[in-house]
Amino acid sequence: MRNFHAGIIGATGLTKEQTIKAVRAYGGKGLDGLTVVDLPDPGQPGPGEIRVRIHASSLNYHDLGVVSGVMGAAEGRIPMSDGAGVIEAVGEGVEEFAIGDQVVSTFFPHWLDGEPVLADFSTTPGDGIDGYAREVVVAPASGFTHAPRGYTHTEAATLTTAGLTAWRALVVNGGLKAGDSVLVLGTGGVSIFALQFAKAMGASVIVTSSSDEKLERAKALGADRLVNYRADANWGETVRRLAGGRGVDHVVEVGGQGTLTQSIGAARIGGHIALIGVLTGVAGPVPTAALMARQQRLQGLVVGSRRHQQDMIRAIEATGIHPMLDRSFGLDAISDAFRFQAGSGHFGKIALQVST
Repeated sequence: MRNFHAGIIGATGLTKEQTIKAVRAYGGKGLDGLTVVDLPDPGQPGPGEIRVRIHASSLNYHDLGVVSGVMGAAEGRIPMSDGAGVIEAVGEGVEEFAIGDQVVSTFFPHWLDGEPVLADFSTTPGDGIDGYAREVVVAPASGFTHAPRGYTHTEAATLTTAGLTAWRALVVNGGLKAGDSVLVLGTGGVSIFALQFAKAMGASVIVTSSSDEKLERAKALGADRLVNYRADANWGETVRRLAGGRGVDHVVEVGGQGTLTQSIGAARIGGHIALIGVLTGVAGPVPTAALMARQQRLQGLVVGSRRHQQDMIRAIEATGIHPMLDRSFGLDAISDAFRFQAGSGHFGKIALQVST
């Protein structure tokens, strides 16, 4: 345990005997292996560190992979890659933050700017290192950014993974501009953020879903065209027709192997396909001939850098976008939260309340 700084103890009332509530994941047992435990309080921050009271997290499919054992994370790992809360103490040398600041975590704490530097999750909270299913964390200040002004902790916690993935797909990698057309697959967290970002920037959006009810909710958020892929086996061709016969400029591809062929057919010649997810499988044939013939850019991506997150937050504050929250679960009900996610009945994000 880190040493306490006497000056900060007086401000926070902390004692060495305090404990915090956390969750440990034992992937070998699946969701039944999620265990709420008491851990020693992490104490006060050292040089370059901050102490954050974590109030909220949000669920991503990467987190589901960790807690179900698919990602191969260490047994006993504290899950959850997203964390939002308030700073309780700052260590020596930290100038960017102050006590009381509302902050949100980053997915790659060491990817601050520039080109991607990792091809794995060895430094990702909730996977390679312990995550944010715990009431308090002491960590390097570079692993957080300021949360958007006016956001609740729950709203901020949706940005680390889903929000930033959508932002990078469309804005950083795609160069989205007013008048572009975008296809988003489904109505999960990344897709709904992509819909919101695209509309805020003056693009038109086509949304697919197997649920007419969810499609109507997407329409209420500004979706221009709706396609039920369960009722339309050739939805890629339908999307291309709806996009004036030329196809869409951007596809936010979250399905993977089972949807990529249709996405290639939906995108225009020279279009951009952001390959984000593997919800329909991690391996399978890629129609390289069609991709080549249509001269499209297929780009894989995993979330983004700290600088990307800061840029996104500035855009959020300028546009007034707020995330779509489906429902929230307490830390003690984390297993129920993941079971709800696995059922794919949600629209937007599922939140986890970590501490009050």
